[in-house]
Amino acid sequence: MTSEKKISGTACYALAFGLFLGLCIWKFGNPVILDGKIQTPVSVSDLLNDPWPTRWANWIFLPLALAGALMTFAKRLRWQTTQWLWLLPLLWFGWQLFSATKTVDASLTMTTLWQFFGCVACYFLGALVLGSEPMLRWLLIGVLAAFTFCLVRAVDQRLIEFPQGHQMLIEGERAGWTNFPPEIFLEMKHESVIITTNGVDVANPAILAKFAKGRVNGTLVYPNALAGAVLLLFPVSLVFAFNSAKRLRPAIRAMVIGLTLFLGVAGFFWTGSKLGWLIAIALGGVCLFRLKWAARLKWAALTIVLLVGLGVFTVRFHNYFAAGATSASARLDYWRAAAQTAVGHPLLGTGPGTFQRPYAKLKSPAEEMARLTHNDYLEQFSDSGIPGGIFYATWILLALIIIGRRVWNFGSPMAFAVLAGLLGWFVQGIGEFGLYVPALAWTAFALLGCLLGLSGNQIDKSAVAN
Repeated sequence: MTSEKKISGTACYALAFGLFLGLCIWKFGNPVILDGKIQTPVSVSDLLNDPWPTRWANWIFLPLALAGALMTFAKRLRWQTTQWLWLLPLLWFGWQLFSATKTVDASLTMTTLWQFFGCVACYFLGALVLGSEPMLRWLLIGVLAAFTFCLVRAVDQRLIEFPQGHQMLIEGERAGWTNFPPEIFLEMKHESVIITTNGVDVANPAILAKFAKGRVNGTLVYPNALAGAVLLLFPVSLVFAFNSAKRLRPAIRAMVIGLTLFLGVAGFFWTGSKLGWLIAIALGGVCLFRLKWAARLKWAALTIVLLVGLGVFTVRFHNYFAAGATSASARLDYWRAAAQTAVGHPLLGTGPGTFQRPYAKLKSPAEEMARLTHNDYLEQFSDSGIPGGIFYATWILLALIIIGRRVWNFGSPMAFAVLAGLLGWFVQGIGEFGLYVPALAWTAFALLGCLLGLSGNQIDKSAVAN
């Protein structure tokens, strides 16, 4: 009975933790450095429809983290894998604290330190408390429910919200905004949906362009962030759908699997993410080689995946490259400035989360201002110096190598799906800033910890048994 109660208690904790991560996907999808620009909800409607200030996530997370720490001590849980995988994250976070003493912007750094604390805490809680496949399943309930809602929201944006919004603004501008109630008109001006140019109120061209492009973002900050969420969670969503629908009637099972495929593929396609598309092709190739097919068949399938994937990529983004690939050139400027900052501040950087401060002085005149490097690894070197960058990159690389070897040989389909998602998300970090978004980073590090704990326990036991 005592053992059953312990298992039940851990399952409840895993469920609660997964619901919290789901809440992050729903409400905390903005980078933490934008916290000051997120308006505090003042009504029930605001609470339901608008993003929440990212600092709220810290106060919701702290009781969960404390409860997990108490469970770890009460059960005397021990680290089951190489010591470097607990030492490196502690060294990385410790160096962030050291770097913070010389920051150029204390407010940005404090906000970022909370985010990094959450990353490390989620990782250790996943490894020590939630590192088993039953606990992983409990955790995924809340995560995948919120992910599904995010994808439904993305599909709604593409098919309904954006077309209607575009048409509404065009008609409103033609009618001189007389078709809007005064309070709605003022609210739209306050939110810069309507701007004044040469004394005339017009629809914001940036908003019109966003609606016209139709790139969806779901509940996250922008389309590439949603692409990161799909890379991270869609593989395990498919496995979860296949496994959970086994006992259903064939027609209902097909409906569940078909809906999962539609939401994931459509949502991902409509993000318009170039890097995400290339990563997805590579992940598809990796997954093919885990199938129990003949080698020739695997290579033939890989060739088809590459040809089709790259062909669609070429057609899909032809206009982007014809226009000069402006976002790619902008990223090169961010990376140049980050490298220059790292060279100029090799020991401590400019402080966690402060890339925008040196970039304002180093950016090319033709480029727009950026607050993040759009490269999680390079930003570590820029913000916290060469040691901070080395600690972070080594931690992630070592974790993926160790987990990858174990899961590849002995892991279940669900464990491999989580690994594939993590691999895709961490690779996307070369061109994005997911480390600074609670919805993405905290979910990714919790899953990384879970998989590390799982691979150090059950998968190792399978290896011994075999």
